[in-house]
Amino acid sequence: MSLDLPLMHNNITREDLDSVIDFLKDEPILTQSKNVRAFEEEWSKWLDVKYSVFLNSGSSANILTMAALRYLKGEGEVIVPTLTWVSDITSVLYAGLKPVFVDANMKHLGMDEKQILAAITPKTKAVFLTHVLGFNGLSDNLLKELKARNIPLIEDVCKSHGATHNGKRVGSFGFASNFSFYYAHHMSTIEGGVVCTDDEEFYQVIRMLRSHGMLRESTSDSIKADVKRKYPDLNPDFIFTYPGFNMRSTELNAVIGLNQLKRLDSNNEKRRENFRTFLKNLDPKKFHTDYIEEGSCNYALTLLLKEKNTDRRDRLEMIMRDNKVEFRRGMSGGGNQVRQPYLRDFYGMNLEPERFPNTDHIHFYGYYVGNYPGLEKSKIEKLCQLLNSIE
Repeated sequence: MSLDLPLMHNNITREDLDSVIDFLKDEPILTQSKNVRAFEEEWSKWLDVKYSVFLNSGSSANILTMAALRYLKGEGEVIVPTLTWVSDITSVLYAGLKPVFVDANMKHLGMDEKQILAAITPKTKAVFLTHVLGFNGLSDNLLKELKARNIPLIEDVCKSHGATHNGKRVGSFGFASNFSFYYAHHMSTIEGGVVCTDDEEFYQVIRMLRSHGMLRESTSDSIKADVKRKYPDLNPDFIFTYPGFNMRSTELNAVIGLNQLKRLDSNNEKRRENFRTFLKNLDPKKFHTDYIEEGSCNYALTLLLKEKNTDRRDRLEMIMRDNKVEFRRGMSGGGNQVRQPYLRDFYGMNLEPERFPNTDHIHFYGYYVGNYPGLEKSKIEKLCQLLNSIE
């Protein structure tokens, strides 16, 4: 009998659907309106930040963040991970900034701190750090050094809702942070994302970029007055301050988000317990289990072979497929981003992937398996027995 373990199960509940049905009974406005604003406020309270801007995806959050950074900070370089989701890198490229890659740290899969600090130059405009699959990628020393060098930290928390550093939620440390509410993530609005910040100027730029760059989307009277004075020949209702986008979300997504947020913390506790059970039962001689667990809130069960053994890897994949265990090889984003054609072919970057040995090991011998609140402890134990049987 197979395990039948999907990557995600039932992340949109009957209660979520009922909340949408109740909302629709009053024939409401469906495009961005009061529920979007309410969700932004509730999310800001949960994360403990001043401002949040709700969008149609986490990738859109990446794109707007890098675009705003480019407008506010100018041309330059952004230090990025080799192990991350594709939109972290493409958002840097689309903003006309140059990505500078660093390797992963095997303890938390995020960027190696020493390599980050070594990569900083006078051209560095930001460090774009991904909290990979629910791990905390921060350290006190990294935060101290970035502050001392006046380098903005951008946090990608798209798959790490609820992870913490020193008891404070990640996503509240940086100049800005991005979250995704895709179906399979810690909480879902089906599709959706958010940009968070404590910086008012950045917040105003993000608001305008979200909706075609229109001045009227700003909530700052002083910004509106300054731009209107500068361009008296324009209709104030249609002043496009920035070359923006349409990345708005809808009231329907916000209603689901408001309902999902109520159970996010309790669901995250179940995820943490699932991950502890997984590591406790996994054979440390065959698999990497020496992660920094403190502060983690794992989106997935991370499975990494210790040895570079292609025969064992092939047997591992075969037995997972035979037992209907859904998995993704390469862990976050399919592995080493510098091996991808969008960089190697389209941008013509010869980045020598072997220069990033940790990420390359994860690329060929790393996986993730589903972790969700309804996953039974007995099924995790059976999964570990199955994985440990690989010779």
